[in-house]
Amino acid sequence: MNSKNVKTVFFILSLMITILACGLPTADSTTDVPTTEIPATEISATEVSATEVATQVSAPADETTAVQHQTIPVGLPDTQSGQAGDFDSSNVLENKSSIGGDRFTYGRFERPFNANTMDVYFSQIDIVDTKVSQDDTWIYGSIVLKELDASSSSDNKYAIELDTDLNGKGDWLIVANKPESTDWVVSGVQVYEDANNDVGSELPTLSDENSTNGDGFETLVFDQGKGDDTDAAWVRISPNNANLVEISVKQSVLGNPKKYLINMWAGTSLLNPALFDLNDHFSHEQAGAADNGLQYYYPIKEVYEIDSSCRMAVGFQATGNEPGLCEVLIPVSESNAPPAAGCTLSQASCGNYSFNAAQCCCRVNLGATTTCISP
Repeated sequence: MNSKNVKTVFFILSLMITILACGLPTADSTTDVPTTEIPATEISATEVSATEVATQVSAPADETTAVQHQTIPVGLPDTQSGQAGDFDSSNVLENKSSIGGDRFTYGRFERPFNANTMDVYFSQIDIVDTKVSQDDTWIYGSIVLKELDASSSSDNKYAIELDTDLNGKGDWLIVANKPESTDWVVSGVQVYEDANNDVGSELPTLSDENSTNGDGFETLVFDQGKGDDTDAAWVRISPNNANLVEISVKQSVLGNPKKYLINMWAGTSLLNPALFDLNDHFSHEQAGAADNGLQYYYPIKEVYEIDSSCRMAVGFQATGNEPGLCEVLIPVSESNAPPAAGCTLSQASCGNYSFNAAQCCCRVNLGATTTCISP
């Protein structure tokens, strides 16, 4: 190749290099090729937003924000509005004595035993005393058990029943699973109303001739913190008594009753709002009887492991004719008849029931009538 041709080739190569170099971006060129880099502050904001979205999407559909309670019970009032003892069945198996207070036809149950053989006693559902108190906000039901056995807490339930129109039919039922602490909690607590008034059927507290298919306390108005009032009802073990279950319910939830009848319950699976009244959902033959004096029905059968108390009157003077009312004590006076010959009982023997000296027994109120039992 001659020198002329070499110069020509060299010129062409130099020209090509120059053209290519002009087409490449320089270090400070930002107009021809836009950058995709996002400032660090924008990345941070983007990451937070994505995290929030991911959390919302992945959260379970039923997950809700924890309830923020506004009104929590503190301590019970010093003054009680009522108190009623209940039969202590703890000595029945040992002493082979009769069971008092169990009258199926009158809606009274004293059955802290297993079915059929009645050879297993459940101290944690044996009510021995009941109390009621109230303040401007709460109604408190206190249920004293023979022994609140922590080893059998899974099935135990406790309840207070209120008749707010005084017709003998329960209007409200507050049910609680056995509490595990002395702190007030809503966990395991439910409030039911009998909105269609079928509890008690035709004869309040008394067993009707034919069993019914009524739905009992059918309306659930509060369920463990859920409802129109998230603070409606609470339960705890008394900080002063390990065998005492305390249930509180807001008066406003019940319509702020000025007067009412109240009683307490303890049981297991049969303490079911849908089965009230129990003596209308079972026949006497099906339910059996705890008192061995009722030989035709004895022992207990399908209605077992349940205990109930008599009803206390709050806010009014009872006449004694209110269905299920506790026996009103008759003061001992000089006009009372002397004890029958050989009678070893006294008013102290009858506890919260009245002592009938002439018949040497304790008088128990069963609705509008009374009967005599031996303690």
